[in-house]
Amino acid sequence: MKEACPEAEYHPLARTIVIRKGESTLPPTSIAVLSAGTSDIPIAEEAAITAEIFGNTIDRIYDVGVAGIHRLYESLPRFKSARVVIVVAGMEGALPSIVKGLIDKPVIAVPTSIGYGANFGGISALLGMLTSCASGIAVVNIDNGFGAGYMASMINKM
Repeated sequence: MKEACPEAEYHPLARTIVIRKGESTLPPTSIAVLSAGTSDIPIAEEAAITAEIFGNTIDRIYDVGVAGIHRLYESLPRFKSARVVIVVAGMEGALPSIVKGLIDKPVIAVPTSIGYGANFGGISALLGMLTSCASGIAVVNIDNGFGAGYMASMINKM
């Protein structure tokens, strides 16, 4: 691969290939990307790398889900200062509602197919996110880190 396209960057965790064309100027605001658990990180990385290649500054905050919510509160100043927040979560998909209840910024929720028991391949997380009572959450499809990163980039550059 490198021989055919030496400027290509492969990111195995996010399963993405990036070819950068020129330098971009970063907006003065940032996008925070949160993952509920460590198993959600590949989708979170897909969102983060997508937003980065569109010229955004990214703050990655991983493994801050409801099972260890004290870690979320320790990170509050970081994601509170972002212009838009992407929240990636599997299982029951509760984290975006909690995050949105703490901040006044748009939240893009990404359900993942990660989980066991009654997760149904991400359907339970998707439904939990769609039925959130917290205003200001947009939900993308299951495992759609690219869509979340792209939308966050558009919001950040407004």
